[in-house]
Amino acid sequence: MRKVIRKVFWAWDFDKEEAWLNEMASRGLALVAVDFCKYEFEECAPNEYGIQLELLDNIVSSEESRNYISFVEETGAECVGTWIRWVYFRKKKDGGEFKLFSDKDSLIAHLQRIIIFIAVLGIANLPIGLLNVMLGINTLIEENVVVPNIYLGIFNLVIGIAALAGVSRLTRKKKKLEAERQISE
Repeated sequence: MRKVIRKVFWAWDFDKEEAWLNEMASRGLALVAVDFCKYEFEECAPNEYGIQLELLDNIVSSEESRNYISFVEETGAECVGTWIRWVYFRKKKDGGEFKLFSDKDSLIAHLQRIIIFIAVLGIANLPIGLLNVMLGINTLIEENVVVPNIYLGIFNLVIGIAALAGVSRLTRKKKKLEAERQISE
């Protein structure tokens, strides 16, 4: 029997999302499908699967991404879902841990992809938000009417600011990993 859970995670909280999905697997609920803020699970043996998320360089339908997903699946992992450039893998633990990023360099590169992805989202939303707020204020002043532009603009500004805060958080995490890499070299 399938169980659907709707839950929201910010892109910069991918590690929390991944931890939650692994916690669900440890309780005997294996991830079988994903969509925007929607997770589908099926019963499994507790701790049967490990879950890993990755933000790909390209959209999932690109040949490069399809080839990469096939490569990971050749290791015994399954792609259980995708969303935009995110891919969700699960793999039977069989006594071992499932990790896509086996070294600091690959994890740093992954964090850099996420930082760029989120920064573009944040930077794009800020001017759109400002423009919508200004248009809405202009309409309010000239016609004494509140238009949806103001609300859409505020929404865009909130998303933009939140995204840039997420970029800051991930940048600190990346710098910490880079410092750890330097020490271990």
